[in-house]
Amino acid sequence: MRSYTYLQVAEQDRVFTVTIRREEKLNAMNREMMAELTDCFGWLHRQDQARAVVLTGTGKAFMAGADIEGYNGFDMGQFFAFQDQGREMYRSIESCGKPVIAAVNGYALGGGFELALACDLIVASEKAKFGLPEVKLGLVPGGGGIQKIARAIGPYAAKELTMTGQFVTAAEGRIMQFVHQVTEPEALLETALKLAQDIAAQAPLAVQALKKLINEGRDASLETAQAYDRAYLASLFHSEDAKEGIAAFVAKRPPQFRGR
Repeated sequence: MRSYTYLQVAEQDRVFTVTIRREEKLNAMNREMMAELTDCFGWLHRQDQARAVVLTGTGKAFMAGADIEGYNGFDMGQFFAFQDQGREMYRSIESCGKPVIAAVNGYALGGGFELALACDLIVASEKAKFGLPEVKLGLVPGGGGIQKIARAIGPYAAKELTMTGQFVTAAEGRIMQFVHQVTEPEALLETALKLAQDIAAQAPLAVQALKKLINEGRDASLETAQAYDRAYLASLFHSEDAKEGIAAFVAKRPPQFRGR
Protein backbone atom coordinates (compact mmCIF):
# COMPACT_ATOMS: atom_id res chain seq x y z
CA MET A 1 0.00 0.00 0.00
CA ARG A 2 1.28 3.47 -0.88
CA SER A 3 2.24 5.85 1.96
CA TYR A 4 1.93 9.64 1.60
CA THR A 5 2.13 12.84 3.62
CA TYR A 6 -1.23 14.28 2.62
CA LEU A 7 -3.14 11.17 1.52
CA GLN A 8 -4.37 8.07 3.31
CA VAL A 9 -5.04 5.02 1.13
CA ALA A 10 -7.14 2.07 2.26
CA GLU A 11 -8.66 -0.95 0.52
CA GLN A 12 -11.62 -3.19 1.19
CA ASP A 13 -13.17 -5.72 -1.19
CA ARG A 14 -11.39 -4.34 -4.28
CA VAL A 15 -12.51 -0.74 -3.58
CA PHE A 16 -9.75 1.73 -2.67
CA THR A 17 -10.47 4.85 -0.61
CA VAL A 18 -8.15 7.84 -0.97
CA THR A 19 -8.58 10.45 1.77
CA ILE A 20 -7.04 13.93 1.52
CA ARG A 21 -5.58 14.92 4.89
CA ARG A 22 -4.55 18.55 5.20
CA GLU A 23 -7.37 19.62 7.43
CA GLU A 24 -5.62 22.64 8.94
CA LYS A 25 -5.56 24.21 5.43
CA LEU A 26 -9.04 22.98 4.41
CA ASN A 27 -7.21 20.39 2.28
CA ALA A 28 -5.92 23.13 -0.04
CA MET A 29 -3.51 21.70 -2.59
CA ASN A 30 0.17 22.51 -2.69
CA ARG A 31 2.78 21.07 -5.03
CA GLU A 32 3.54 18.10 -2.79
CA MET A 33 -0.13 17.13 -2.56
CA MET A 34 -0.55 17.41 -6.33
CA ALA A 35 2.47 15.16 -6.84
CA GLU A 36 1.05 12.66 -4.36
CA LEU A 37 -2.37 12.56 -6.04
CA THR A 38 -0.74 12.12 -9.46
CA ASP A 39 1.42 9.28 -8.17
CA CYS A 40 -1.47 7.66 -6.30
CA PHE A 41 -3.84 7.51 -9.28
CA GLY A 42 -1.07 6.34 -11.58
CA TRP A 43 -0.41 3.53 -9.09
CA LEU A 44 -4.13 2.69 -8.80
CA HIS A 45 -4.36 2.49 -12.59
CA ARG A 46 -1.78 -0.30 -12.51
CA GLN A 47 -3.40 -2.31 -9.70
CA ASP A 48 -5.31 -5.26 -11.13
CA GLN A 49 -7.12 -5.82 -7.82
CA ALA A 50 -8.53 -2.27 -7.81
CA ARG A 51 -12.03 -2.21 -9.27
CA ALA A 52 -13.19 1.25 -8.10
CA VAL A 53 -11.88 4.24 -6.13
CA VAL A 54 -13.53 6.65 -3.69
CA LEU A 55 -11.83 10.04 -3.24
CA THR A 56 -12.80 12.10 -0.21
CA GLY A 57 -11.54 14.73 2.23
CA THR A 58 -11.39 15.34 5.97
CA GLY A 59 -12.93 18.02 8.15
CA LYS A 60 -14.87 20.91 6.63
CA ALA A 61 -13.52 20.55 3.10
CA PHE A 62 -13.18 18.10 0.26
CA MET A 63 -10.57 20.49 -1.13
CA ALA A 64 -10.71 24.28 -0.84
CA GLY A 65 -8.77 24.84 -4.06
CA ALA A 66 -5.12 25.73 -4.42
CA ASP A 67 -3.06 27.00 -1.51
CA ILE A 68 -3.09 30.68 -2.53
CA GLU A 69 -0.45 31.53 0.07
CA GLY A 70 1.74 28.90 -1.55
CA TYR A 71 1.87 30.60 -4.93
CA ASN A 72 1.67 34.21 -3.78
CA GLY A 73 4.77 35.87 -5.21
CA PHE A 74 5.29 33.37 -8.04
CA ASP A 75 6.75 34.74 -11.23
CA MET A 76 5.09 33.78 -14.52
CA GLY A 77 7.25 30.70 -15.02
CA GLN A 78 6.59 29.38 -11.52
CA PHE A 79 2.85 30.04 -11.84
CA PHE A 80 2.57 28.15 -15.12
CA ALA A 81 4.65 25.28 -13.73
CA PHE A 82 2.16 25.09 -10.85
CA GLN A 83 -0.76 25.08 -13.30
CA ASP A 84 0.87 22.39 -15.45
CA GLN A 85 1.37 20.21 -12.40
CA GLY A 86 -2.28 20.64 -11.52
CA ARG A 87 -3.44 19.63 -14.98
CA GLU A 88 -1.22 16.53 -14.79
CA MET A 89 -2.95 15.65 -11.50
CA TYR A 90 -6.44 15.97 -13.02
CA ARG A 91 -5.39 13.91 -16.04
CA SER A 92 -4.12 11.14 -13.76
CA ILE A 93 -7.67 10.76 -12.42
CA GLU A 94 -9.36 11.06 -15.80
CA SER A 95 -7.00 8.54 -17.39
CA CYS A 96 -7.09 6.11 -14.46
CA GLY A 97 -8.71 2.94 -15.77
CA LYS A 98 -10.70 2.56 -12.54
CA PRO A 99 -13.95 4.49 -12.02
CA VAL A 100 -13.44 7.23 -9.43
CA ILE A 101 -16.23 8.47 -7.17
CA ALA A 102 -15.80 11.82 -5.42
CA ALA A 103 -17.34 11.70 -1.93
CA VAL A 104 -17.57 15.45 -1.32
CA ASN A 105 -17.77 16.06 2.41
CA GLY A 106 -17.57 19.87 2.49
CA TYR A 107 -16.16 22.75 0.46
CA ALA A 108 -15.13 21.87 -3.10
CA LEU A 109 -13.93 25.21 -4.42
CA GLY A 110 -11.75 26.25 -7.34
CA GLY A 111 -9.26 23.46 -7.93
CA GLY A 112 -11.21 21.33 -5.44
CA PHE A 113 -14.34 21.56 -7.60
CA GLU A 114 -12.18 20.77 -10.62
CA LEU A 115 -10.87 17.73 -8.72
CA ALA A 116 -14.44 16.51 -8.19
CA LEU A 117 -15.26 17.16 -11.85
CA ALA A 118 -12.27 15.04 -12.88
CA CYS A 119 -13.95 12.08 -11.15
CA ASP A 120 -16.58 9.92 -12.81
CA LEU A 121 -19.39 10.41 -10.28
CA ILE A 122 -19.99 12.85 -7.43
CA VAL A 123 -21.73 11.87 -4.20
CA ALA A 124 -22.13 14.88 -1.92
CA SER A 125 -22.93 15.51 1.72
CA GLU A 126 -25.76 17.93 2.44
CA LYS A 127 -23.01 20.18 3.86
CA ALA A 128 -21.05 20.28 0.60
CA LYS A 129 -20.57 23.55 -1.27
CA PHE A 130 -19.28 23.85 -4.82
CA GLY A 131 -17.87 26.88 -6.60
CA LEU A 132 -15.36 28.26 -9.08
CA PRO A 133 -14.60 31.61 -7.40
CA GLU A 134 -11.38 32.44 -9.28
CA VAL A 135 -13.01 35.57 -10.72
CA LYS A 136 -12.82 37.07 -7.21
CA LEU A 137 -9.01 36.87 -7.52
CA GLY A 138 -8.97 38.36 -11.01
CA LEU A 139 -8.33 34.90 -12.48
CA VAL A 140 -10.19 32.09 -14.25
CA PRO A 141 -10.16 28.36 -13.45
CA GLY A 142 -7.10 26.69 -14.97
CA GLY A 143 -7.67 23.00 -14.28
CA GLY A 144 -10.32 22.28 -16.87
CA GLY A 145 -13.27 23.38 -14.77
CA ILE A 146 -14.62 25.96 -17.20
CA GLN A 147 -15.19 23.55 -20.07
CA LYS A 148 -16.25 20.65 -17.85
CA ILE A 149 -18.90 22.62 -15.97
CA ALA A 150 -20.17 24.16 -19.22
CA ARG A 151 -20.63 20.67 -20.65
CA ALA A 152 -22.26 19.47 -17.44
CA ILE A 153 -24.78 22.26 -16.81
CA GLY A 154 -24.88 24.22 -20.08
CA PRO A 155 -23.19 27.47 -21.12
CA TYR A 156 -25.63 29.93 -19.56
CA ALA A 157 -25.67 28.38 -16.09
CA ALA A 158 -21.88 27.98 -16.32
CA LYS A 159 -21.46 31.67 -17.13
CA GLU A 160 -23.52 32.67 -14.09
CA LEU A 161 -21.61 30.29 -11.83
CA THR A 162 -18.14 31.36 -12.97
CA MET A 163 -18.79 35.07 -13.57
CA THR A 164 -20.28 35.59 -10.10
CA GLY A 165 -18.04 33.15 -8.29
CA GLN A 166 -21.08 31.99 -6.34
CA PHE A 167 -21.26 28.78 -4.33
CA VAL A 168 -23.96 26.18 -4.90
CA THR A 169 -25.20 23.57 -2.45
CA ALA A 170 -25.22 19.83 -2.98
CA ALA A 171 -28.98 19.94 -3.56
CA GLU A 172 -28.53 22.62 -6.24
CA GLY A 173 -25.74 20.54 -7.78
CA ARG A 174 -28.16 17.60 -7.94
CA ILE A 175 -30.69 19.75 -9.80
CA MET A 176 -27.92 20.94 -12.15
CA GLN A 177 -27.04 17.25 -12.62
CA PHE A 178 -23.33 17.31 -11.83
CA VAL A 179 -24.02 15.72 -8.42
CA HIS A 180 -25.15 12.10 -8.61
CA GLN A 181 -26.45 11.63 -5.05
CA VAL A 182 -26.93 13.81 -1.96
CA THR A 183 -26.65 12.21 1.47
CA GLU A 184 -26.72 13.09 5.13
CA PRO A 185 -23.14 13.85 6.28
CA GLU A 186 -22.82 10.72 8.39
CA ALA A 187 -23.96 8.53 5.46
CA LEU A 188 -21.63 10.02 2.84
CA LEU A 189 -18.81 7.50 2.84
CA GLU A 190 -21.15 4.53 3.24
CA THR A 191 -23.19 5.71 0.23
CA ALA A 192 -20.12 6.31 -1.93
CA LEU A 193 -18.64 2.93 -0.98
CA LYS A 194 -21.94 1.16 -1.77
CA LEU A 195 -21.95 2.75 -5.22
CA ALA A 196 -18.29 1.78 -5.68
CA GLN A 197 -19.05 -1.80 -4.66
CA ASP A 198 -21.96 -1.97 -7.12
CA ILE A 199 -19.56 -0.92 -9.89
CA ALA A 200 -16.77 -3.20 -8.64
CA ALA A 201 -19.09 -6.20 -8.96
CA GLN A 202 -19.35 -5.69 -12.73
CA ALA A 203 -16.93 -6.85 -15.43
CA PRO A 204 -13.85 -4.62 -14.99
CA LEU A 205 -12.84 -4.50 -18.67
CA ALA A 206 -16.34 -3.39 -19.63
CA VAL A 207 -16.38 -0.76 -16.86
CA GLN A 208 -13.02 0.61 -18.01
CA ALA A 209 -14.27 0.71 -21.60
CA LEU A 210 -17.42 2.58 -20.58
CA LYS A 211 -15.37 5.23 -18.75
CA LYS A 212 -13.16 5.76 -21.79
CA LEU A 213 -15.99 5.71 -24.33
CA ILE A 214 -18.16 8.21 -22.45
CA ASN A 215 -15.27 10.57 -21.63
CA GLU A 216 -13.87 10.59 -25.17
CA GLY A 217 -17.11 10.16 -27.07
CA ARG A 218 -18.66 13.41 -25.84
CA ASP A 219 -16.15 15.42 -27.90
CA ALA A 220 -16.54 13.29 -31.04
CA SER A 221 -19.28 13.27 -33.64
CA LEU A 222 -22.13 10.86 -32.93
CA GLU A 223 -21.12 8.65 -35.86
CA THR A 224 -17.47 8.50 -34.73
CA ALA A 225 -18.40 7.84 -31.09
CA GLN A 226 -20.73 5.02 -32.10
CA ALA A 227 -17.97 3.49 -34.24
CA TYR A 228 -15.74 3.44 -31.13
CA ASP A 229 -18.57 1.77 -29.20
CA ARG A 230 -18.87 -1.01 -31.79
CA ALA A 231 -15.09 -1.54 -31.89
CA TYR A 232 -14.89 -1.91 -28.10
CA LEU A 233 -17.91 -4.23 -28.09
CA ALA A 234 -16.26 -6.50 -30.66
CA SER A 235 -13.04 -6.56 -28.63
CA LEU A 236 -14.86 -7.33 -25.36
CA PHE A 237 -16.88 -10.14 -26.95
CA HIS A 238 -13.69 -12.19 -27.20
CA SER A 239 -12.66 -11.56 -23.57
CA GLU A 240 -12.80 -14.19 -20.83
CA ASP A 241 -15.12 -11.92 -18.84
CA ALA A 242 -17.68 -11.78 -21.65
CA LYS A 243 -17.63 -15.54 -22.03
CA GLU A 244 -18.07 -15.88 -18.26
CA GLY A 245 -20.87 -13.30 -18.17
CA ILE A 246 -22.82 -15.00 -20.94
CA ALA A 247 -22.27 -18.48 -19.47
CA ALA A 248 -23.36 -17.29 -16.01
CA PHE A 249 -26.49 -15.69 -17.46
CA VAL A 250 -27.46 -18.93 -19.25
CA ALA A 251 -26.72 -21.02 -16.13
CA LYS A 252 -28.59 -18.53 -13.91
CA ARG A 253 -25.63 -18.09 -11.54
CA PRO A 254 -23.57 -15.07 -10.42
CA PRO A 255 -20.63 -14.36 -12.77
CA GLN A 256 -17.03 -14.47 -11.56
CA PHE A 257 -15.25 -11.73 -13.47
CA ARG A 258 -11.45 -11.71 -13.51
CA GLY A 259 -10.62 -8.71 -15.68
CA ARG A 260 -9.35 -10.81 -18.57
